Amino acid sequence: MPSPPPFKITLKNGEEVKVNDHVYCSPSWGVRDGTPYSIARIMEFLPAVGTPTLDQHGNRNEPISRVRLAWYYRPSDVSDRTVADCRLLLAAIYSEVCELSQLRSKCYVLHRDRISDLAGWKKRTDRFYFTRLFDPWLRKEFEVIPATTVRNVPEHIREVLISRYEYIVAEREVVPDLTDDLRLCDTCEKWCPPAESLQCDRCKKFFHMECVNPPMLSKPSRGYGWTCAPCSRAHEEEVEGHDVRHLTPVAPKPKTNAPPARGRGRPRKDRVLAEKEENVEIKHFKMWPFRYFGLYTFAEDTLDPDDLIFPRAATRVGPKYQATVPAAPGVADRPPEIEERGGESTMEVLSLVNEMLPAEVEALEKQKQLLTRSDKLRCSVDWLTEVVFRLTDAWTNKKDFSTVSMRSPMRLQKFKKSDTRYADKEWSADEVAAFEDAIQVHGAELRAVREEVGTRSMPEVVRFYGHWKNSKLGEENVRIRLARANGVDEKVEATSREATPEDEEGSIVLEPPRNVSCGACRTRESDVWWRAPKGLPTGVLCESCGLGWRKYADLNVRPMREEVVSKAKIGEKREGTPLNGAPSKRAKTASSQATPPPVAPQLRCVACQRNGPMGKVLRCKQCQFRVHAGTCGVNPDPTTVESWVCDLCQNEKTLEASLIPDCLLCPRMRRDPKKKLLYPPIDSYLRACKPTEGQAWVHVLCSAFIPEINYSDATRLRLVEGVSAIPQYRWQNSIPQGCTLCDREDGAVIQCSECPAEFHVSCAWKHGHKFGFEIQPIKNSRRETATSVEWKGLTGQMVPAVICKGHIGHKRQLFDICDTNDLGETALQVYCKNYKQAPLAQTHGLLRKARRLDRILNAAASDISSAASVDGDGANGSSGTAGAPNGNGPHPPADPHCYRCRTEFSPFFHEVMNAPQGEAKSWLCHKCHSDTRKSYPVIIGIGAS
Repeated sequence: MPSPPPFKITLKNGEEVKVNDHVYCSPSWGVRDGTPYSIARIMEFLPAVGTPTLDQHGNRNEPISRVRLAWYYRPSDVSDRTVADCRLLLAAIYSEVCELSQLRSKCYVLHRDRISDLAGWKKRTDRFYFTRLFDPWLRKEFEVIPATTVRNVPEHIREVLISRYEYIVAEREVVPDLTDDLRLCDTCEKWCPPAESLQCDRCKKFFHMECVNPPMLSKPSRGYGWTCAPCSRAHEEEVEGHDVRHLTPVAPKPKTNAPPARGRGRPRKDRVLAEKEENVEIKHFKMWPFRYFGLYTFAEDTLDPDDLIFPRAATRVGPKYQATVPAAPGVADRPPEIEERGGESTMEVLSLVNEMLPAEVEALEKQKQLLTRSDKLRCSVDWLTEVVFRLTDAWTNKKDFSTVSMRSPMRLQKFKKSDTRYADKEWSADEVAAFEDAIQVHGAELRAVREEVGTRSMPEVVRFYGHWKNSKLGEENVRIRLARANGVDEKVEATSREATPEDEEGSIVLEPPRNVSCGACRTRESDVWWRAPKGLPTGVLCESCGLGWRKYADLNVRPMREEVVSKAKIGEKREGTPLNGAPSKRAKTASSQATPPPVAPQLRCVACQRNGPMGKVLRCKQCQFRVHAGTCGVNPDPTTVESWVCDLCQNEKTLEASLIPDCLLCPRMRRDPKKKLLYPPIDSYLRACKPTEGQAWVHVLCSAFIPEINYSDATRLRLVEGVSAIPQYRWQNSIPQGCTLCDREDGAVIQCSECPAEFHVSCAWKHGHKFGFEIQPIKNSRRETATSVEWKGLTGQMVPAVICKGHIGHKRQLFDICDTNDLGETALQVYCKNYKQAPLAQTHGLLRKARRLDRILNAAASDISSAASVDGDGANGSSGTAGAPNGNGPHPPADPHCYRCRTEFSPFFHEVMNAPQGEAKSWLCHKCHSDTRKSYPVIIGIGAS
């Protein structure tokens, strides 16, 4: 018997659509506010609200006014990544019911493996493809592969998957295991699930962890291998017999799901094949073509047709999340003051109706009916629970049931100190109206609903939502029963819907202004003008750009030059005329986002005081510090942006570095220990700090603008190196009073790029000096050795510059530290990556530190030896002993030591400048030099014992 033809609906543009067709969906222009069309798959057609889908004879109720849609996402809808391919989508296991009038036109969406000629597919209009799935609850992307490619599962499970679903959803790391050949345990010859099996590194055979002897409790750690017992014995025999070890068999190359590579040249234009691909039948089970089969799936659960198909995350049950409580001690060991749990004193009895006599139960039911006349209360769970509790309490205390009253809504629970209500207060009409309005906007997102209501707690909102939803279902059932009681063929009369405008009424500009131009391509000629989204120079789009934006979220935006606008205003040149011989071809730039702003909450960076979306501007979850991700060395993961924690807050938990966040390169802070203030403050960029190789801290700003500082990982600005390599003139600046801003002598200083003024980096930032980077041209003689950087059309050497705020008329072109290039990298990030990276390929970090200290000690030793040579020649006429001009003094030590604390170990020794003339030099270690601001008189010379 032939199957009946599928049910079809004709759209307003004349196209017919049926179940499992893909369509563009969008509300009216005023509601969507310029966003592109959404793309979805039709799951089922539904009648009006309150009407059952099928009547009592199993026929479809009409008229059809609603449709259930399974959504697709665009990549820019779920992340800030720029995707050049506007035809790429992300599937989702998420559906909603929409009005039928929101369907615009038909489109086609296929999996990448179903398309033989992808280039030809994308050249055709209304064609899209997908390779991955996005889960809106887990905020994570998964791979989508055809079900026929899954081979590493038992045969009966594989047959069920192939018969029900077209695709399988799994994590990226699981796909090679699923598409591999069937893996059987070499011991028991049963299937080896990837999570419960091991593979021998030598023979490449698989084993269950419980089948090996002794059984393995867990898999080896990352980076370690495992060999079975026969291979281990064979290896021991080879080692003992000094035999040459055979090569480890190479595992076969994993099979890939990608289509075979095609040769170069034009793609074939097989029109018949393309039409077959469009009309290919896709299997659906309970209206979905795919299900999750990944890390957290039990293979046998897929046999159950009611098993959930959604992606899952790791369980929160187990020793990692729950405490391991030892066995309860014996009664003899229990202290007498602790009561035994489970007794009458540690629990509250809610009902003892099961212990009452039949006559007592009958009296209880009679009294319960007399306590209220409201049918609503007699069906209320809260009221019934409280009535039974009070009647049971009266029966326990040998009181008559007539003494029980329900006038007071309060009762004292056993383990609470104050009275509580056994039921929530009645909701007022204003609260109910606010609740229903919030439900219309947010749906079942009850946290957002609770914020809209404002006067109720979260538990009250949850309980009221259950009662409200139950009442709505009751009203719908009453309407259905009344409709069926009126007649067999009569249905509930559909609620009259307001007349919706035509598909594009409100989006089309019927009367465009004179001399109008497209906000994207700047053209002046178009048969139809569309309204443009926000953020474009003009408020209209031509027909080509308008359809491209609505269907593909793509605009060929032509940048608008300032000189063009200024000349057009004074009438010197007509708008749209190219200036200075503009190229004939316009560069196509894909729009950076699928929907106009706001698509994400805007955060203000404390470094540049400019707003940016979450992800580009990060906010610390603990201290609320906000900064651009590139200026603090963070490459944010879209899934963990909201839980990002700055380095100082993270160190409070990990304790990997010092808990004193003072910068080594700045003057020591004087803080009141009684005032527990957060330092550095969260409203300053100086909060961005990085640990040093000695587990101390420096500001990111100080480490970037002092040239001697390097990073072990310049992309993340991690592990600052080279503090000991800073020359002496930075610690003892040429200005007598020290820093020109704070008059402190400790700390490393830099010089203004326009004048001789010297100051600390942090002081310059606090006083509002100009920080930035300058692109300087490179001389021909230095082109081979200097590092060249390309930044916003300029090529040269990037040089950091700090200019006093008094130099207003300087001619330097500085780029701010938060300025970004086309790749989204900040200027600070590009500078550090090209000029501040330590040479990791040649040396280890500890060896680099030792070499820096060697250079410091060798320089100090050479100064001592040269001074000794000069003293000896002047006294004896020939080379003498250093520090003994008369030839009779004691022999001095080879290394200097601090005359104050007498230590011989310091990253740098500072010479005492006011030592008496004619005596040997004296030195201060770096710690003593930082502790004092004045030079002390020489007490013990370097030649003293």
